[in-house]
Parts: sequence; C-alpha cells; structure tokens
Amino acid sequence: MGATTRQIERVYRSRYSGFVGAMTAVVRNPEDAADVVQDGFAQALTRRREFHGAGPLEAWIWKIALRKAFDRLAGARVQVPLRELPELGLPDPETDPELEAALRQLPPRKRLVVYLHYLADLPYPTVAEICGISEGTVAATLSQARVALAESLAERRPEPARTARGTR
Repeated sequence: MGATTRQIERVYRSRYSGFVGAMTAVVRNPEDAADVVQDGFAQALTRRREFHGAGPLEAWIWKIALRKAFDRLAGARVQVPLRELPELGLPDPETDPELEAALRQLPPRKRLVVYLHYLADLPYPTVAEICGISEGTVAATLSQARVALAESLAERRPEPARTARGTR
C-alpha cells in the first residue's frame, strides 16, 4: 500500500510542533528533539512504501520518531524496542517538579500512554496503535494513571488550611 509524500507532509505540517514538544520530554533538549523529529520524518519519507495502513499514518510516524529519540538516548545505533522505555518526563521538569516526580513513579508503559495522550496530544486510537494495545486498554491505563497521579500529588501538595465560614 504505502504512504504518499503528500500524506507524510500533511502530518509534518499539522503536527510538527507537537512532535518536537513531545520529543523534548524524551531527549530533554529542544534542539536534539527537533533533530529527532526531522530524522523521523526523513526516515518515514524514505520508508513510506513500508506503511501498510494497518493503523493511522501518524501513529506509524510516531513509532519511528520515538525509536529515533530512544536511540539518541542510548547513544548507540542499536534500536531500543518500545517495551524498553527510557525515562519520560515533562519537557520542562522545573515548571512542576511535583508532577514530574509523580509521573516518574508510574510504571514505564503507563507513563508512555500518559505521555502520548496528554503531552503529545494523541487520540486513543493512535496511542493504541503506537503501544500495540487496544483502545480500551488505553482508556483503562489513563484512568489508573490519573488516580495514581492524584494520590501522589495529594501526598506532595498538602491541602491549604481551611477557615470556617462565619468565624472571625
């Protein structure tokens, strides 16, 4: 089947900033993230005939870009499988260190699903395709992750003291 250059270009034009933002959370450097995204799209163009349409084109490109990012982290040309995830976090961890710490407490696969849906802004079907799981599993994983994050954040951020109404 294959993908056309025009189809890949359309994804590039509409989602480039999302790819760079998300890859920044992986490689921790905006310039390296931009390089990873460029390399990912270049490889997608080169290998466009290998796209078989089993899932969304964007998901296929995400897999390529994530592997490029993981390879960059590994510092070698050996491909890092998606099941062996590196530490994923916020693009700018200093913005919210408590949330960053809570995210790091999630198991790697759950963290990837959260990362792809909330940070990369991908819909359930695309996350499911990238991770090789069902949409129902994506929904369940996100639900579990929200509970775990809320509990972790509640431990880290104590509630402000409440004053009783009507008292002076």
